[in-house]
Amino acid sequence: DMAEPIQQLTRNNNPQERQTIPFTLIQRKEKLGDLLYEKRQYGKAKWACIKMKEKQYEQSICLGFMKLMRYICEQNSSGLYLGITIPIVTIVHTNESQSEMTQSVTVAYYLPEMLQDEPPHPFDSDIIIEEWPSTIVYSR
Repeated sequence: DMAEPIQQLTRNNNPQERQTIPFTLIQRKEKLGDLLYEKRQYGKAKWACIKMKEKQYEQSICLGFMKLMRYICEQNSSGLYLGITIPIVTIVHTNESQSEMTQSVTVAYYLPEMLQDEPPHPFDSDIIIEEWPSTIVYSR
């Protein structure tokens, strides 16, 4: 099922073709010279998002990522490979009291700059295009 998207990604696996999402660095946390995480602010932008809820949140992340890869690799209204932007963002949801994680996660792909004005529509109805306000992201 994923053979074609993986082949497409492999054909396009040139690091120079990966677009890093523009951000402002707010904080950088290191320990003994190793980077633990960065706190970043991303500007207002459009993202392709999918919310998943499997038994384990790791499964949700993997399945959500695979669905987004299909969208990126031609299963969209343009019929074209959209290009990779990094990072792919994962939002882990918590219960109402924010005391524990739920099984629900959102996996999100920043649409490349050239597609921000008119993003291709996904064929998968589970994927939605959302415009996010300026957003804080922790990256490791």
